[in-house]
Amino acid sequence: MPPLVGSRMEAVGLGPDPALSWSAPVVPGSLGGGRPVVSFGEPEGYDERVRPRPLGGRVRSRTAAVAACVVLGLGLIGGAVTGSWLVGGSEDGGEQDTFAAAGDLWHSVPVDQLFPRTVKGTGAGPGGADRTWTRIAVAPDSGCKDAFDPLLKKALAPVGCQRLLRATYTDATQSFVTTVGLLFTKADTTSMDALAKRFRSQGLGTRTDLMPRPYAAKNTAAARFGPEQRASWTVSVLTDAPVVVYAVSGWADGRTVDTPLAAEQATQSGATSAPAQAGLGNEAQGLADRIERALRKDVTSPTEKPS
Repeated sequence: MPPLVGSRMEAVGLGPDPALSWSAPVVPGSLGGGRPVVSFGEPEGYDERVRPRPLGGRVRSRTAAVAACVVLGLGLIGGAVTGSWLVGGSEDGGEQDTFAAAGDLWHSVPVDQLFPRTVKGTGAGPGGADRTWTRIAVAPDSGCKDAFDPLLKKALAPVGCQRLLRATYTDATQSFVTTVGLLFTKADTTSMDALAKRFRSQGLGTRTDLMPRPYAAKNTAAARFGPEQRASWTVSVLTDAPVVVYAVSGWADGRTVDTPLAAEQATQSGATSAPAQAGLGNEAQGLADRIERALRKDVTSPTEKPS
């Protein structure tokens, strides 16, 4: 079993070692069973010329047809049941199981699966341009102390903090840097629903005083990526998992940003601010979306290796 990311995570240079990972094997189950064999006698009947003949062939053919239908029906039902188990089912119990499983991913899924070394962003850039992001730093898994600005910490307080995982990426030109975070909460579905509703109704995701903090690793392209360099960001409160996904982007050269703009606004047609024109809203939104998609896949296949 590979070592866990946490207090034992070693640095690459002066930054964290992205090779370390969380892992936990999953043992698949199996289904099996048998069916009884039924035999019939051979009664006599008459053909079209009123001659007596045995009916066994017709009975056997009808019996075989009925048996085939039974086998097919049982197979379809069994497949449907097995499929619902694999994805958690559509009933409340299955949804709760999936929700709980998502909350455990922080220690059961490898770091390279949660935060792939390379992320492809087909059509994620301005005008539908393609993007490729390379991971340059992974923060040790931690609690949320000093991880957020005071107001954002207060806004997230109702759902609690179980674990915070973060990684920082750069684009292919190393012009931009983006930190993406996965906050695993202690909340149930009701609390996550309430927080998501509050973010939507009160527009909390676009307030500059609720921007996430970046993770700046020394000796990387993100070494100068501090609070003053934040240019665009996005925060997504999931309702089908106890997770808050966020991303914050900025320039890699350390330039400060006087007027940051939320990705939701920076990616709109006609936006003219510097973060929007540079495509930093697309950097934050595009990377956050793809990390979130990977997380959802991990809920049903936690041992699947990233492509």
